[in-house]
Amino acid sequence: MNEPGMRPLPARSPGHENDLQALRALSELTAVLAEGHDPEKLLERSLGTMIRLAGAQAGVVRVVTSDGAHMRLVASQGLPADLVAQEQMVPMDCGICGAAVGDDAVRQSFDLQHCSAQTGSDYFNGLGATLVVPLRHIGRVLGAYTLFFDEKRDTPEELGLLFRSISEHLGMALENARLLRENMRMTLMSERQLIANEVHDSLAQTMAYMNIRLAMMHEALDEGEQPRALKHAAEVQQALDGAYSDLRELLSQFRNRMDPLGLVHALQELQTKFHDRTGIELAFDNRTTDLDLSVEEEGQVFHIMQEALANVARHSGARHARLTMELADGEYRFAVEDDGLGFFAFGQRLGGTEQHPHLRHHLGVNIMRERAQRLNGAIEIVNLPHGGARVTLVFPARREAAA
Repeated sequence: MNEPGMRPLPARSPGHENDLQALRALSELTAVLAEGHDPEKLLERSLGTMIRLAGAQAGVVRVVTSDGAHMRLVASQGLPADLVAQEQMVPMDCGICGAAVGDDAVRQSFDLQHCSAQTGSDYFNGLGATLVVPLRHIGRVLGAYTLFFDEKRDTPEELGLLFRSISEHLGMALENARLLRENMRMTLMSERQLIANEVHDSLAQTMAYMNIRLAMMHEALDEGEQPRALKHAAEVQQALDGAYSDLRELLSQFRNRMDPLGLVHALQELQTKFHDRTGIELAFDNRTTDLDLSVEEEGQVFHIMQEALANVARHSGARHARLTMELADGEYRFAVEDDGLGFFAFGQRLGGTEQHPHLRHHLGVNIMRERAQRLNGAIEIVNLPHGGARVTLVFPARREAAA
């Protein structure tokens, strides 16, 4: 329900000066939207534009809180400091602001008694009118702009329509900023989980092995069996050296992010540096004519191939390796093949194309499989008949299939 003195905007014929003001306002808004993704700064700058355009004395912009019961003050201009401090949070149904947000409609009122009674401030007694413009996006109200005028005057309907258009653009910017934060949060949590898995697969297991060997070494010393103790000490030293090597490899992987020039260039860079870093000759065979992958998909493929090559460097004992990429029968296939010892599971070598269930717990395979799932794909691991192993990433080439 409308409060006394509150009414929809009346119509008035647009004038040339109003048209110029509208164009300037839209130009300012476009510039503000292009500057960045900080939603509160965006709302604050837009508030100044709306105050100037309407000829208002002061104004505030509020956003709906996550609980949907309140509106939080984001920015203000022209209001006394003590009033701003008092108005940081207001109920969702507060006065004309609540009515405009509840109805999703631009509202104007010449009666500010409710504001004066709610705040206990005499400031509103000296004002003549207020105008509230909801912030909305796809039918959902995200907040509101409230403008205050020092005299009673009607706001033209075309100005209300302009404000509505501005609010929709700002609402879209707010929603985009929210989605961007959510996406960044999900990406961060996912990367943290993947890092934790990599540390578990390399360092944690090595440290557990060293702990067992140290216990065996102490037992041998207590029993006076020095040769056995020295043997376990040598095993601990070997494991420690391996842990240092794994740590350096992990740090190198964390520093090597996706090349901005694209996946093919990034894989070529891996090939160039692989021999100098590992002593293993790496060939790169690109059998595709064009890649139709998103930036996210390219990043997942790059990290899977990076992890596969890290396994070759750490565990295979290979002298040569090959990285192959091809597109066939509607599928992308990225493979890393080597001439080393092949994959082992709990000390037992895998034969032929056998897929051992315990592989998912070793050598970062679970990391690669998690990333492959994001591509709606799979990781295939086989030991080759002539020696060595092959790790292949397979996923659909069509974006819609992956989606």
